[in-house]
Amino acid sequence: MPSGQQARASQASQQARAQASAITPGGPGKPGERPSAAEPAPADKVRALFGGHRLSPGQRRIAQYITDHLTEAAFLSITDLAERVGVSQPSVTRFASSVGFSGYPALREALQPIALSAVANVPGAREEDRRNELQAAVDAEIGNLESLRRAFTDTDRVLEIGRELARSVPLTILGLRISVSLAEYFAYAAQRIHPDVRLVSRGGSVAYDALLQSREAGGTWVLAFAMPRHSKEMLAAMRAARRAGLRVALITDSGLGPLAGEADVTLTAGTGSRLVFDSYAAPGILSAALLQAMADADPERTQLRLEKYEQAAEQHDFFLDD
Repeated sequence: MPSGQQARASQASQQARAQASAITPGGPGKPGERPSAAEPAPADKVRALFGGHRLSPGQRRIAQYITDHLTEAAFLSITDLAERVGVSQPSVTRFASSVGFSGYPALREALQPIALSAVANVPGAREEDRRNELQAAVDAEIGNLESLRRAFTDTDRVLEIGRELARSVPLTILGLRISVSLAEYFAYAAQRIHPDVRLVSRGGSVAYDALLQSREAGGTWVLAFAMPRHSKEMLAAMRAARRAGLRVALITDSGLGPLAGEADVTLTAGTGSRLVFDSYAAPGILSAALLQAMADADPERTQLRLEKYEQAAEQHDFFLDD
């Protein structure tokens, strides 16, 4: 196929793909009717118990330990739980009160049915024995994707955030250390559909300067990526963004950490932690969904920018003729 025809075909294909993948507001069912959510995963139920409460750093450690070790932690005595987490027994009691329970026994009573449901859904020991570590890592990521799928039952929140990010000119994307790869992916793709995307991948005063310049240029939002281990420089950068007058949308692995407390909006997606280094299947899908929401927010701008990019790609011969 001649190069001009191939570029036009590629352009038409990308436009058709953008239109076909536009996000439908809300969930399935009649217009205006809220979708019936699928049964939440046990970890999601635990996060729901703890979410919405202002927790101290020590209390966040307790919450994270219970979430990560649910089937064991739900049956521990207060002494054993305090020892496992490395806090005092009164700290565990105060934690239970902080999340709305009369004490630790009441919290444990609420956790145990969730833990039993988790055990009931675990494959049998023989099946577990047949899996190697690579398969177990894939299974863990499938679990993260299933949790994200449930969160997508109602698409309105992602659509709303996408609209806000699309309106912010310039739009700053912040990612430091291990999170740089996700931030670079998002910024690279967002530049195709947004007129002014600025990537910040260094912390300290460099990040502060970039955030301040973004706000002075008229920007209103920062999209931050924060995967574990969460760094102090990311927390400092988010605080600097807010001091500069920018709002912060955060994509991270947990809504319980101190970073979530500094964000205006938090979207969570679990990371795979079965191998030496974490994997990011769910955060990658969440990022792509948010890009789609930005494209949907201004379809005319999206189409125009995609057309211009294809013209540039043809003119400068960017790609191989596969």
